[in-house]
Amino acid sequence: MRQLCIATMFALGCLCTGQASAQSALMKQAQGLFKPIPTTAPALPGNAATPAKQELGKMLYFDTRLSESHALSCNSCHMIGMGGVDLQETSLGHRWQHGGRNAPTVYNAVFEVAQFWDGRAKDLEAQAGGPLVNPVEMDTTPEHVIEQLKGIPGYTAAFAKAFPGVADPLTFDNVRKAIAVFEATLITPNAAFDRYLKGSEEALDANQKAGLELFIGKGCVACHNGINVGGSMYAAFGVIERPGAEILPPDDKGRFAVTKTASDAYVFRAASLRNVALTPPYFHSGKVWDLRQAVAIMGNSQLGADLNDGEVDRITDFLGSLTGDQPQVMLPILPPSVATTPRPKP
Repeated sequence: MRQLCIATMFALGCLCTGQASAQSALMKQAQGLFKPIPTTAPALPGNAATPAKQELGKMLYFDTRLSESHALSCNSCHMIGMGGVDLQETSLGHRWQHGGRNAPTVYNAVFEVAQFWDGRAKDLEAQAGGPLVNPVEMDTTPEHVIEQLKGIPGYTAAFAKAFPGVADPLTFDNVRKAIAVFEATLITPNAAFDRYLKGSEEALDANQKAGLELFIGKGCVACHNGINVGGSMYAAFGVIERPGAEILPPDDKGRFAVTKTASDAYVFRAASLRNVALTPPYFHSGKVWDLRQAVAIMGNSQLGADLNDGEVDRITDFLGSLTGDQPQVMLPILPPSVATTPRPKP
């Protein structure tokens, strides 16, 4: 009897050791494929961050007067407090026009290889000016942006403080630089997955770990890796099987519009999966509202894997671990307009 008990205890000990070893191996594998979000904003090359520049960027981000109608701001489509998105299939712009693609989150965008679904902007600074001059979005011009800001006396001092020692600090380039510095602060560290990557086995529950193992084993990690669990490369949508026309509109050929290269037809930047549970609807078309459905579609279209319900559930559980601390942003007090400030043009 005593020998049987000892044998049983030895077997249980070996089993526990084996499970611990497997978990350790999964963590090490994950640490080689992903990186945690840092707790401080990264530096932008050639665009040093200062408190004054960051505060100016925040003011500009929330100021609707940068749009022709004075009705839209950067925050209209990339809402602070709502995952950095607007929860719309496609965003409403100038005169109730709809944009052509779903608005991606601004959170952690600083870590992306490029900006927009087709990567047409190389960084946040290049991206910041795009919606301002897009006739479907804010419908203004660089010249009118400067005219508008110079017509609001408080901005003259704010630009001088943010860009000291410059003969003419209030320029369109500096508008973009300031917005980019603010946007770079919109990061979401300390997700459960970040804590796991830093060595805490307890940060993920059993279902999330099973989902992580499937995420790696099924091949999702081929496109969704690195610090943003995506956003670092381009990939064709429908590598194995193209989704239907509603999900993949045939007239939107993605990166082809930028490069004019035939192989870039229906190629898009692989989306970051950080905070993905907070940012429906999904894909560039914004046609899928259920994260489980999005997981199943990606399994079929990209991997040729017919994921069963349990596998979809576990991968979705893992994706929930990617929700980090949301940015805490105090709304800025914007400088007031005066009698001579340019008026809105609806």
